[in-house]
Amino acid sequence: MSWVLFMTVTKVAVLTEENVDEGIIKEAGKILRTGGLVAFPTETVYGLGGDALQKESSEKIYRAKGRPSDNPLIVHICRWEAVEKIAKEIPPEAEVLAENFWPGPLTMILKKSETVPAETTGGLSTVAIRMPQNKIALALIDAAGGYVAAPSANVSGKPSPTMAEHVEEDLEGKIEMILDGGTVGIGLESTIVDLTEGRPVILRPGYITKEMLEAVLKAEVDVDKTLLEADSGQAPRAPGMKYRHYAPKGEMTVVFGQVRDVTCTIQGLVREKMLAGEKVGVICTEETKDFYSADFVVSAGTGTDEEMIARRLYGILRQFDRDEVTYIYSEAFSDRGIGQAVMNRLLKAAGYHMIET
Repeated sequence: MSWVLFMTVTKVAVLTEENVDEGIIKEAGKILRTGGLVAFPTETVYGLGGDALQKESSEKIYRAKGRPSDNPLIVHICRWEAVEKIAKEIPPEAEVLAENFWPGPLTMILKKSETVPAETTGGLSTVAIRMPQNKIALALIDAAGGYVAAPSANVSGKPSPTMAEHVEEDLEGKIEMILDGGTVGIGLESTIVDLTEGRPVILRPGYITKEMLEAVLKAEVDVDKTLLEADSGQAPRAPGMKYRHYAPKGEMTVVFGQVRDVTCTIQGLVREKMLAGEKVGVICTEETKDFYSADFVVSAGTGTDEEMIARRLYGILRQFDRDEVTYIYSEAFSDRGIGQAVMNRLLKAAGYHMIET
């Protein structure tokens, strides 16, 4: 059987965390409970929500996004007790992490119970769980029954949405509702930590860093060695591990090295492509933006503010798509703190095209 996406009228409702309209939340919750899809804001990026315990809803999410069905979805909850229904085992580390980082940008992978359909977990025996730190998201999850599967609300492979307009660009006519809660605060997806293999392992870096996890667990936390490498071709253990993600339409390259070498290398490449008639964009910092002459030169922020760079990255990539940029050159940024997550997303967006100067 081949699936055909129906076109529907996508309602956009504007809310704020200070004014969570109960009527709109009730309407959105009903859509989810009856098998529909609703996009909503979190503190990280916008999510595309469906009922996590209905396999048909998860199938709809995959179809709307064009997402491979072996790429697991994260189950979003609004209270700790919900974990007991969807996890077969709850290790003590999970309780410690929840006490310190939930609600917040942390996803934990646990062994799943039979309650969670295989369609939600990409066929895995584990389930990814998170409690977002956004009042709109928490109210929606509660109204929907407490279990909302939600990957990022974009077409699979494209930069994740950090504002409702990005969701509309990708999913208008494919989903029933978008809850517009404004621009998100963090701008990169949650940290994912696997608690099923003994020692905790970070499978996706995010705002919650290795150092932060180790401080509360008082134990060493491993980092999956493939995070800054090309795709292995193996089945993904967590969302975003296997497939090219966050990618703009243009061909993108990340340049590493000392500032002078990087700026000279990028400007040389820019000149070459512009002479060939290509439309070229550069991603840089406030400190280096005056060194470039390209069709589009965009500062992601100051080189010492990794959080600002994280908030701006996906928006810059989407703007380059709208401007039909064909080649993109980005400076490599610091990997301190959330900077590791920035570089993880940047390299995936570039398909691991790198230059060492």
